Amino acid sequence: MPATIAEKILARKAGKESVEPGEIVNVEPDLAMSHDNAGLVIRQFKQIGVTKVWNPDKIVIPLDHRAPAESEKTAAAHKSIREFVKEQGIKNFYDIKEGICHQVIVEKAHILPGELGVGTDSHTTSYGCLGALSTGIGATEMAVVWATGKIWLRVPETIKIVVNGEFPDNVYAKDLILHIAGILTSEGANYRSMEFYGGTVERMSISERFTLANLSMELGAKCAIVPFDDVTIEYLDSITDKSYEPLSAGPDAVYLEEYTFDASKLVPKLAAPHHVDNIKDVSEYIGMKIDQVVLGSCTNGRLDDLEIAASYLEEKCVHPDVRMLVIPASKSIYLEAMRKGVLETFLKAGAVILNPGCGPCLGAHQGILAAGEKCLATTNRNFKGRMGSTEAEVYLSSPATAAASAVKGEITMP
Repeated sequence: MPATIAEKILARKAGKESVEPGEIVNVEPDLAMSHDNAGLVIRQFKQIGVTKVWNPDKIVIPLDHRAPAESEKTAAAHKSIREFVKEQGIKNFYDIKEGICHQVIVEKAHILPGELGVGTDSHTTSYGCLGALSTGIGATEMAVVWATGKIWLRVPETIKIVVNGEFPDNVYAKDLILHIAGILTSEGANYRSMEFYGGTVERMSISERFTLANLSMELGAKCAIVPFDDVTIEYLDSITDKSYEPLSAGPDAVYLEEYTFDASKLVPKLAAPHHVDNIKDVSEYIGMKIDQVVLGSCTNGRLDDLEIAASYLEEKCVHPDVRMLVIPASKSIYLEAMRKGVLETFLKAGAVILNPGCGPCLGAHQGILAAGEKCLATTNRNFKGRMGSTEAEVYLSSPATAAASAVKGEITMP
């Protein structure tokens, strides 16, 4: 069919030959993910009056945002979730030890190419790295999904992103998606699907594709999809024996817009306060003092991110005026980084390693900022007050820029 990937997936899920952008379809998701906010979903679910969830095998709940619990209120919410999953027979529950929800979903193959996933977290778009359609929804919507197994979605228009060329030294996928955010702006992909093509994307690992799909949400994207290919096959073969049916765009697929980028012309980028689309060259901020560096999050907390950062810290020390927090995205990444000596490098350099989870990214605990402090982070948002005080500043960058700056004590080129 002359259709985009999003259109094909939604048509299949709706049991239709084809769908058109703007059309409303009623579909059953293959995955329904909630994290700590499952406590709110549970309260809404109980108000509906249904006693059993529609399909406990399709519901996945990792606790990651406030893990371990930072307050009595959070502890009570976690307790209610633990009780609910036992009562409902939800086997895919991951308590505080496992890691960030999005990383866990991909690592455990809870969603596969050609499938549809919904989650009560905006960065659910991340699963597009596997050729799936995934999107964030609200707690009340999720309660209805738990009760009925259905949700309505509007078929999105699609923006095609084509990237060719080799990255220069010290330029990474994070720099690319930040650059794209600067061009399209935070509203440039509102309720649209983004599809990524080109030689640069084809050479990317699943981790790098994850970064693209994850941050596409900050452009307003309803979903973001990297087409299924040999890289996807190799990754999935290493983690699962489940069968799946990938879908690709038709040769005559109609796109709302198409953008082409030359990766070879990119330089290290950062997002300056207080908007993710306030994109600048790192070179413009050289010498600006920083108080904290955060390496981690669902955007850049995978093994390759940690290894890249560690390479800048070999035989070096984190600047005495800087607190560097390292947060592996999952338990499996933590273990592998430990086996490879990556965590040892961070510890010797003076960094603090936290448990797998979201950490300070959401501004609840584990490294929030005081008034006047500046943080350089590999996370996905730099809104005012995002990581603590509304009078603090958060800058977003790649792991390379973050690590090099941690050593220098100020923003520097990696």
